[in-house]
Amino acid sequence: MRKKVIFEEISPSEFFYRNRDLAGFTNPARALYSSIRELVENSLDACDIAKIHPKIYVRLLTANGEDVTDKPQEYMITVRDNGIGIEGERIPFALGKVFYGSKFKLRQSRGMFGMGGTMSILYGQITTHKPVKIVSSVDGRIKYTYEILIDIEKNRPIILNFKREDAKGWRGTSITLYLLGDYYRSSGKIIEYFRKTAIVTPYADIAFIDPYGRILTFKKATDEIPEPPKEVDPHPKGVDVESLRRMIRAWKGGSLVKFLERNFHRVGRKTALSFLEYAGIDPSKDPRELSNEEIVHLSKALQSYDGFLPPDAKCLSPLGENILTTGIIKELKPEFYAIAIRGPSAYSGFPFIVEIGLAYGGGVERGLKLYRFANRIPLLYDEGSDVSWKILNESIDWKHYKVSLDDPLTIIVHICSTKIPYKTVGKEYIADRPEIEREIRNGVKEVLRKLSAYLSRKGSMEMAKRKLNIYARYLPLIAKFATELAGKRKEPDISVLLGG
Repeated sequence: MRKKVIFEEISPSEFFYRNRDLAGFTNPARALYSSIRELVENSLDACDIAKIHPKIYVRLLTANGEDVTDKPQEYMITVRDNGIGIEGERIPFALGKVFYGSKFKLRQSRGMFGMGGTMSILYGQITTHKPVKIVSSVDGRIKYTYEILIDIEKNRPIILNFKREDAKGWRGTSITLYLLGDYYRSSGKIIEYFRKTAIVTPYADIAFIDPYGRILTFKKATDEIPEPPKEVDPHPKGVDVESLRRMIRAWKGGSLVKFLERNFHRVGRKTALSFLEYAGIDPSKDPRELSNEEIVHLSKALQSYDGFLPPDAKCLSPLGENILTTGIIKELKPEFYAIAIRGPSAYSGFPFIVEIGLAYGGGVERGLKLYRFANRIPLLYDEGSDVSWKILNESIDWKHYKVSLDDPLTIIVHICSTKIPYKTVGKEYIADRPEIEREIRNGVKEVLRKLSAYLSRKGSMEMAKRKLNIYARYLPLIAKFATELAGKRKEPDISVLLGG
């Protein structure tokens, strides 16, 4: 007798409960690092979006006040910020429901999937079964406090306690959760995360207190904050058939020309008419009357048409030369630094900007180091799989720039985009898209040319100094002998020859 196959449906939170490795929660050490990172990212985004100087406080404690051991333990994490806060009624859903959040708009943000903070809470719940405490205020007058669990099967929050109180002028969000972690093995990565975050957010005050009671602080070094990104419509080349169908279903009515003008980024009437002529579609037709075959044809034409303007970069928020320079000087204290800000480019209709920094000598450690960032997030794992490391290993002739890989040299690569092409949900390394690879390669070569010129000048100066030292040693003797040979009493003034 043939066995009957049973089909079932699971919720998003159930899926990540079963497959938490996909989101970077592979073991207690990695999970502790990922939880801190996700919560801090949310706090920084909540400040950046309103151009608020971030003040981030992070406290990590063993849950029972016991000493840190070399085995997984229960920890309590508290992350508090001074950002825009979360509206009271949205708090349980913003952090108690997977794929619910503010990260699905077409603009640059640290998060992409709206699930990072929720995954931390979900992981904490399944390892300790303790609720998360969330306190938030958007106006400084009223603060809301929730204690929630997540109904994993139904992907919705379970509210255990709720309070509404006077905020007394405080605005922001505070999250406290419990989880099984391993600080003994993850402490290095967590501290590295904060140090690298300080490079790309030198406008933030960050304080981290670890389970040993040690305080790590990073004070802001600039008042300049990057301009917040603006939300934009999708670019025609970034839309597939399914996205196009959804846009058509939501369309209230009107011609295809109006549909293209109002739904796509940088498409005006002239461009729309030119494209429809190229696609062979009647401009006056209502998109809702298109057949399935016509929608597929329209989608393919959008991808192949070369007359669209490239995406506008206003949906991006690059660091800029001043902020990146401040961060490099503040944290690395180099003898020499160089910055290359590449112009806006795009892949598959998604705009991106590559920013490259170089630090040499001074406080920089010996040996080539690569610091990778994506939308201001430090990427610390899986470096060998990243496109940037591939470029440094395969595309750069270091001898050409008179640089040894044993020199004190750090390369900083920052990519900002509305869609970072991560290879995994865990957001740790970037795929080798040809357009991104080209911009990184050109940026690295640009800063290396500046370093090469500096080293040449430095070598020339050192050579001149050595020659001057030789002259300074022998010229007095020559002057003395010349005076004796000439039968004179007074030696000539040689200070002019020595630059005196």
